[in-house]
Amino acid sequence: MNYKNRRDRLGKTIAVGLMIAVVFTALAFGAVEPWSMFLFEIIVLALIALWAARAVLNKRLRVTLPDAAFPVAALVLFGLIQSVAIPDNTGRWMSLSMDAGATRMTVIALVFMLASFVLISNTFTTRKRMSVLSGFLVIYGLAMAIFALVQHFTWDGRFYWLRPTLATSPFGPFANHNHFAGYMELLIPLPIALVIAREGRGEIRVLYLFAAAMMGVAAVASLSRGGMISIAAGMMFIAILGVRLRREKQLSRVTMFFSQAVVMIAIMSVIAAGIFWIGADQVIKRVTQGQAADSAPGRETFLSSRGWIWRDTFSMIRANPILGVGLGAYETAFPIYSESDGSLRVPQAHNEYLQVAADAGIFGVLIALWFIVAIFRTVSRGVRSRDPLLAGLALGSGGGIFAMLVHSMFDFNLQIPSNALLFLLLVAVASNVAAAVPNEKLAREQVSDKLQFVAG
Repeated sequence: MNYKNRRDRLGKTIAVGLMIAVVFTALAFGAVEPWSMFLFEIIVLALIALWAARAVLNKRLRVTLPDAAFPVAALVLFGLIQSVAIPDNTGRWMSLSMDAGATRMTVIALVFMLASFVLISNTFTTRKRMSVLSGFLVIYGLAMAIFALVQHFTWDGRFYWLRPTLATSPFGPFANHNHFAGYMELLIPLPIALVIAREGRGEIRVLYLFAAAMMGVAAVASLSRGGMISIAAGMMFIAILGVRLRREKQLSRVTMFFSQAVVMIAIMSVIAAGIFWIGADQVIKRVTQGQAADSAPGRETFLSSRGWIWRDTFSMIRANPILGVGLGAYETAFPIYSESDGSLRVPQAHNEYLQVAADAGIFGVLIALWFIVAIFRTVSRGVRSRDPLLAGLALGSGGGIFAMLVHSMFDFNLQIPSNALLFLLLVAVASNVAAAVPNEKLAREQVSDKLQFVAG
């Protein structure tokens, strides 16, 4: 076997390994347990070793860093600084973090997420691999939705009908229904965007629509209100940014509007049919729950669910506005600033933006803004592609990312390793598409120059 074939095999192996990591982290209950996170890290280390072997065979190491990788690296560096501990005169260890050990663990997790992000960005770099990845994500999302619905209707208190759980709101392989909905909202926009971009033959587009509808039904069946709101936000993002596809593909306004309307109506109709099949009463009750007065017995209200946590988190932020309490140290610091009796364990703020401000202060907020701006500059550039596959991938990735950013105002999906990994995968896909757009433009300009030369 020659070196070229070995390099190709290694590249394909790395691509398959990354897809396996995505599947494993979700099926392992989101990789929130130490054993599953350890295995995920082993997978990443193995893939890095294969990548290094491929670089040796190539006799060169070429690393592409997307714009969004720099704020993630900055957050890692800031966490390292927070975790540095030095002894004082009494022998006590002092650090910027209120829990240096927890901060170090968080930094380790971030390092592996960043490594995965870089691997994805440097592996799915060709149209062929992008095509394989898009097909994988659509089929995987469909399979996950079907599995989650089957388990939901046959639920016996055990994950996979094998492992007992005390979780109060499980759905699919996740202990929290909001995290399952968050996972689905990342995937649902992708097949919809591919249809709007007119990628694939007619029967493939039907499969895309069916997959999106089934994922939507499963997400609604999970009864996550944040998920429902975020999915709607993702759909609106696609509808608005999809206008750019009309400009790039030179389609008429009426044609593009009609195409988008048909796709959206078809998706919503199937989801609505699924809701009525499951039982609309449950969904309606869940959506309207919490709108009653605080005095209504047995009703969940904002203050009783998240409001009091947000109130105490603001107290934490006011006390540590510059450097925060430390990445991962939220749970340790919360009782100090809470007005509650301390009987409840509160490891997350149930709002990613508040938690970033609490954990990392103003520096964390600036890093988060840098990350978000980098993402949407990338997505905006990517949808300009004239290739239906690439434009659809950029638009679908942007829709999933936007949905997750909306959901992050109510939950902590990005602290679940499986959801964070899928989120970064979409960011990497959008980045790679955006990187290809200038090349397309340059190629068109070169062709135009040649034609002018011939005409001259």
